[in-house]
Amino acid sequence: MNQKTIMILQIAATYIGTVVGAGFASGQSIMQFFTVYGAYGGMGILIATSLFIWIGTKMMILSHRIRAFSYQEQNNYLFGDMFGKVANIFTFIILFGVTAVMISGTGSIFKEQLGLPYQFGIIISILLSYLVMSKELNGILVANSLVVPMMFFFMFLIAIQVVGIDGIWKATDWPKQPLNHVKWIISPFTYAALNFAFAQAVLVPLGSEVKDESVLKWGGFWGGIGLGVMLFISHFAIHSRMPEILRFDIPMAEIIRGFGSFFHVLFILVIYGEIFTTLIGNVFGITRQIQSLYALPRNWVVLATLLTCLLISQVGFTSLLTYLYPLFGYMGMILLIFLVVKRIPGSEK
Repeated sequence: MNQKTIMILQIAATYIGTVVGAGFASGQSIMQFFTVYGAYGGMGILIATSLFIWIGTKMMILSHRIRAFSYQEQNNYLFGDMFGKVANIFTFIILFGVTAVMISGTGSIFKEQLGLPYQFGIIISILLSYLVMSKELNGILVANSLVVPMMFFFMFLIAIQVVGIDGIWKATDWPKQPLNHVKWIISPFTYAALNFAFAQAVLVPLGSEVKDESVLKWGGFWGGIGLGVMLFISHFAIHSRMPEILRFDIPMAEIIRGFGSFFHVLFILVIYGEIFTTLIGNVFGITRQIQSLYALPRNWVVLATLLTCLLISQVGFTSLLTYLYPLFGYMGMILLIFLVVKRIPGSEK
């Protein structure tokens, strides 16, 4: 495998790992944005996957051509200097909120799945985040390269053991599932917008620092495909256990529990790893944003960010995700619209 292929896979893994955070890996956000709509949730996932391939790649190419240090430069390019400042404030708020959800998610894993104290999981995560952040972007690339392949391994197991042909048929049987509302049409756009709002914290610096633009294009393409595959498998698996699965904070872990204790514990570690990769990605973005405005020591900024999110995380994982994710999704729609219509410098369209 040559160096270019390895770099493409690393970018794809980092893209996937940044998006697959607490809501995605646990199954909570998939359940709320897609599975609750039954068969129509599958159509929503198809739309979301198309957006991940198109907009995620465009975001990295754009940051590559304008040489953006952080999402601040990209927002200024998209919205102009005046409205760019407003967009940066909203992005900063979203990053802080999602980081708090990630930290809270680690606490829920330790409590619900391992029987350990909620606060213990949070403190361990903060300490690990601080250590990994000392390596900056390289630390994020390495962490994602380790965790994402393991997540795909479990998706493969779930696809074979849990979903099967019958599960896919039930989850895509349109005529037998009445449509009570049209929220499923809006849901994939708000879901993608939410993820781009915080994924730009990693995708923008990544696009800027990678020298070969073709590597970014293929990395974005395969990253989007990978996200779509994982969304579909998770959706089908959760759909097979509806409605009793609704009462769990970590529904995907409950599905894996049937595989035996060894696989269950291993999957818990993988979910933890996915949440952790999104957590460090968000902290990285917040740190770069603050450092672009103020000459502060990076370690102190990282520590202050983690401690602030620690306080917010005390609200609880499900409560934070239920109320913050839809709100941030609607806020991120503005970013999504501008990314769609804005022309990339040096391109004809």
